[in-house]
Amino acid sequence: MAESKSVVIAALVANGAIAVLKFLGFLLTGSAAMLSETYHSISDTGNQVFLLIGIRYSNKEASRGHPFGYGKAQFFYSFLVSVLLFGIAGWESAKHGYDAIMHPHVPEQGATTLLGYTFPAVWVNYGVLIAAILFEAWALKKAYAGMKKDIEQHDWSGLAEAFKKTTNVTTLTAFTEDTIAMAGAGIALFGIYLSRLTGNPLYDAVAALLIGLMLMGFAVALAWENKRLLLGESLPKSEERELRDIIEGWDGVVNIVDFRTVVFGPEDAILTADVAFDKGIATAEMDQKITDLEDALIEQNGSVSKVYIEPETRWRSKEEAAG
Repeated sequence: MAESKSVVIAALVANGAIAVLKFLGFLLTGSAAMLSETYHSISDTGNQVFLLIGIRYSNKEASRGHPFGYGKAQFFYSFLVSVLLFGIAGWESAKHGYDAIMHPHVPEQGATTLLGYTFPAVWVNYGVLIAAILFEAWALKKAYAGMKKDIEQHDWSGLAEAFKKTTNVTTLTAFTEDTIAMAGAGIALFGIYLSRLTGNPLYDAVAALLIGLMLMGFAVALAWENKRLLLGESLPKSEERELRDIIEGWDGVVNIVDFRTVVFGPEDAILTADVAFDKGIATAEMDQKITDLEDALIEQNGSVSKVYIEPETRWRSKEEAAG
């Protein structure tokens, strides 16, 4: 968690600085794509703020009012990122790009002076965008390492399955954000270069529109993934099957009457089960069997933080359960 927090803080500072530089590029050249990228970096900066709030809030101790802790705070703040930040930034970027297409104007071709050296103002755009691509490539590499760790831990087939099943929304949001950020900066760089090369402002305007559409698409995808977690999703079927097998194979267990899991936070799930045991087991022995079984289930799956096993009175023999 501390490592994730330090990465988020570094990204916050870097994205804030990049947003300022992109806006400077827009002021110097009037590039529609640079304004869209400014919106993009502002949304990225706000994203880091919300993620930090979510991380801090989710670390609060469980209380009477929230007996299972505050783990879902990260899901909520990640949902806010998608709706409020990327949705708004995407809409504003797309709208500005559309206006630039309908009312084209040639970006400024003037020069600027820095440290006594005069150069074309568009070079500021090139420099800022190239620097943004390099930074996002570094951030994407770290985010991918986190996603890869989750994939290996849960034995998922790849990124597509991880996107659908992961509960680590901080890493998921960072990975998707960095991917979109690299793509956005690349599109802006290409559009600005083509407009500069041809003198046609359409390329710059289309780049701005595409960046906005990408941001809105990401907003919808991220909101949808967080919705499943906010509503209380269970663990993946494969993981539930492994946990059920442990219970069914436990000494003295006849059958499982009821079995449920629910995710309450990143890598934080609760398991409840009504279990029928053999008749005649003494109370003290039953308590020990349940305690040992709960420990084994937590050891099997690192995401399971609490287990509640309830001895079931509706007893059936193993032959009846199988039949």
